[in-house]
Amino acid sequence: MGSEGRLAPLFPMLVCGRFTLSLDRPLIMGILNVTPDSFFDGGKLPTSQQAVEHALYLIEQGADMLDLGGESTRPGAAPVSIEEELRRVMPVLEALQSSDVPVSIDTRKPQVMRVAIQFGAAMINDVCALQEEGAVDAVADSNVAVCLMHMQGEPQSMQTKPSYMDVVGEVTAFLAQRIAAAEARGISRERLIIDPGFGFGKALEHNLALLRHLDRLATLGVPVLAGLSRKSMLGQITGRGVSERVHASVAAAVLAAQKGAKILRVHDVAATRDALSVIEAVGGIE
Repeated sequence: MGSEGRLAPLFPMLVCGRFTLSLDRPLIMGILNVTPDSFFDGGKLPTSQQAVEHALYLIEQGADMLDLGGESTRPGAAPVSIEEELRRVMPVLEALQSSDVPVSIDTRKPQVMRVAIQFGAAMINDVCALQEEGAVDAVADSNVAVCLMHMQGEPQSMQTKPSYMDVVGEVTAFLAQRIAAAEARGISRERLIIDPGFGFGKALEHNLALLRHLDRLATLGVPVLAGLSRKSMLGQITGRGVSERVHASVAAAVLAAQKGAKILRVHDVAATRDALSVIEAVGGIE
């Protein structure tokens, strides 16, 4: 079908703090964890200066946005205090305030959200989908983007025995409900993103079903974020350890983009950017 016959995208733009991002191609979100215990990069950025340097490296590699996290939500991870999470992320966020790309804060704590927004965060990435008390209010009166993610259970126990009757239907229904709750508080659709939560309370078969039918989530009318990078599901498929999953991660990101994901949250920015560039050169992602 020629370009003149294509339907206009449901969500051509994303309002993200002081940024307005075009979604006419998939955006790459570089992962920036300042945690000692994240599953892949925990402890690799022990100082704020190293974290800032890595952020600039990710931007140089082609990241359209950054996702800064100060509390690991890997399976089995223990929660950290509000004070400790702020101690980890705030020096990095302040150093990146004048960055040319939006910085997202990966947090589920309303108190952290409020401080981060005050100091220039352009997006809140919440694994709890603003269900914590005060979370919706923490972001409603700002202009930041919000990512609403599905998670069954809590990080400490979510992978013990995840169970669904219809994982695609249940995740879609949950995210539709969270979109409605956000809109009811005045958060416009132009600020909303949804994430099915690959690996968050899902077995391999659940993750594969969600990836296979990711286009169903896109029908909810807001952009879909896919976070598959280096995850254990890729290790189960390939038999490779976390440090050897770059090729599987890129393949998964491309598949997610082909299924309608508009934001790809990745560790390997340059490899993902190169793969998407090849696809774009031969006609892009339909």
